[in-house]
Amino acid sequence: RVQVSERPDAKNANRKWEQSRGSVVQDQTGALNRGIAAVKEDAVEMLASYGLAYSLMKFFTGPMSDFKNVGLVFVNSKRDRTKAVLCMVVAGAIAAIFHTLIAYSDLGYYIINKLHHVDESVGSKTRRAFLYLAAFPFMDAMAWTHAGILLKHKYSFLVGCASISDVIAQVSTASVARPLSVSLVVFVAILLHSHLECREPLLIPILSLYMGALVRCTTLCLGYYRNIHDIIPDRSGPELGGDATIRKMLGFWWPLALILATQRISRPIVNLFVSRDLGGSSAATEAVAILTATYPVGHMPYGWLTEIRAVYPAFDKNNPSNKLVSTSNTVTAAHIKKFTFVCMALSLTLCFVMFWTPNVSEKILIDIIGVDFAFAELCVVPLRIFSFFPVPVTVRAHLTGWLMTLKKTFVLAPSSVLRIIVLITSLVVLPYLGVHGATLGVGSLLAGFVGESTMVAIAACYVYRKQKKKMENESAVEGEDSAMTDIPPAEEGTDIVEMREENE
Repeated sequence: RVQVSERPDAKNANRKWEQSRGSVVQDQTGALNRGIAAVKEDAVEMLASYGLAYSLMKFFTGPMSDFKNVGLVFVNSKRDRTKAVLCMVVAGAIAAIFHTLIAYSDLGYYIINKLHHVDESVGSKTRRAFLYLAAFPFMDAMAWTHAGILLKHKYSFLVGCASISDVIAQVSTASVARPLSVSLVVFVAILLHSHLECREPLLIPILSLYMGALVRCTTLCLGYYRNIHDIIPDRSGPELGGDATIRKMLGFWWPLALILATQRISRPIVNLFVSRDLGGSSAATEAVAILTATYPVGHMPYGWLTEIRAVYPAFDKNNPSNKLVSTSNTVTAAHIKKFTFVCMALSLTLCFVMFWTPNVSEKILIDIIGVDFAFAELCVVPLRIFSFFPVPVTVRAHLTGWLMTLKKTFVLAPSSVLRIIVLITSLVVLPYLGVHGATLGVGSLLAGFVGESTMVAIAACYVYRKQKKKMENESAVEGEDSAMTDIPPAEEGTDIVEMREENE
């Protein structure tokens, strides 16, 4: 249970706990941390090292997961898939080299030891864990690329099953209790008899992470080869826009990757400003603890809205690539808008039921996060601010999906910059208005979301006006061409006159 202690002997544990907060609570890999926590020797140190290494990996190489959208929009043939996989192989090799540099060079010592103010022991273990995670970004990116291809062909259930299998594999492997499949039984038996707990405790959660990624990647790749590989052409014809180039794929991907990177860095920035605003006191520790507890709970009712951006590219019939996929029912833009509105309404309803009904949010925090009632009461106001997140998140996701269909993602890049500017501005200005602590952090996050969504809306309006003007020009040109074809040529007209004169 999370309790705020003011005892001097708790300062060390609090400091190390803060180092691992980013991934310990917010990610599904929380179960993996229990595998480390079971190690009696240096458990807190191991937990901090793994948490810091994992959060750094997700920040530096996490944007590779957005290659799912490349598979969703660009992969129409076997040749397109080969190019997408080649991009991921190169990116995975670069990520592995980067992990090695962090583990063995002075750059890693500066980023981990100096920048995060950790001691030599934690820094050494963190760099070693970062090295062990070198191959994970490649496996993750390969899985997401094939997930995008499966989503294009409406196999979303298979993608969901793969993600669930990932979590089950991690939890089963980390807790070494009641494995759910033969492969997991074998893997867990190896872990049980390998004495990893004594030789290298860090390998327990890392191998569990790899096991989950392997299960997910294998499931998605087998799903692709079983259901899609044989029905797509070797090359894309002109009706599908021709073969996609690697340059187009990367040009489509980098704005989405930039947006994801700014999203990942937003919460560490909030934690830093909130802590500095309260002067590093016990109140600062309490505020950061509240933020850490409220992030995953507040994210639950609206986090899934981000996936709405996959609906437009997968269903909109104005997208030429969807001609490859045969569906019995035609989905129009009006259907997509209605679906988006229903999702937003559902998310808003969940938020207000969970966070505004008396004692409901406190019970969720006590049962899921494991805090005491007094601490849960401190989280009520920040959670209520989370109730307003579904509106900007839905607007951003819906318009992003439309821009992805048009392959105009480059106009999204300014939104990530504006988000960081608004976020930092709010974190600086709001304390002068009397807003402090976790309320300051969540309120600033909301301001950043609103700023980002506003910029996305402006970008969408700009693209819409250009598209409308282009269509008007094309229709005008077609009208002129049809008018010209209706008037007979001058020579043909004179021939007709001459024939009439001869007959007379």
